[in-house]
Amino acid sequence: MGARRRARECALQMLFQYDVARPTIEELVETYWGEMAEAAEDVRLFANELTVGTIDHMDEIDERIRLRTEHWRIARMAIVDRNLLRMAVYEFLHQSKTPKTVAINEALEIARRFSTSEATQFINGILDAIKRDLESNSTQELTTSGSLVHQAT
Repeated sequence: MGARRRARECALQMLFQYDVARPTIEELVETYWGEMAEAAEDVRLFANELTVGTIDHMDEIDERIRLRTEHWRIARMAIVDRNLLRMAVYEFLHQSKTPKTVAINEALEIARRFSTSEATQFINGILDAIKRDLESNSTQELTTSGSLVHQAT
C-alpha cells in the first residue's frame, strides 16, 4: 500500500472519530497518533492535512454533497461513506495536485476495505456527479472570462 493511500485511510479513521465524538482538532490528532496509530512522517503530514482541511471546510463540502444526494440526508449516511465523500470532495476543491479521478479511485478502494459492497456504487455516483459539476463550473468560468477578455480587446 502506498503512503498516500495509507494517509487517506488514517484520515478516514480520524474523520470517523471526529464525526462520532467531536473532539477538538488538537485532541483528535494527538489521540489518533499517540494512542491508535503509527506511521511515517509523510503519511502523518498528508493524513493531518486531509483531516484538518476536511473539518475546516465541512459546511462547504456537505453542501456540495447535499446537492447531489436527493433522497439521502448526510446524517443518515453510514459514517464511513459520508466521511469518504467529504474527504474526496475536499481533495477536489483544495488539493489541486490530486487529479479528481485519483481522488475518486482512492475513495472507492478505501470503501471496498472499510464499507459495504453497495457503498462503492453510491460513493462513485455522488463523486462523479460532483466532479462533473466542478468541471462544468470551471468551463463556464473560462468561457465567461474568455469572452470578457475578447470584449476588452
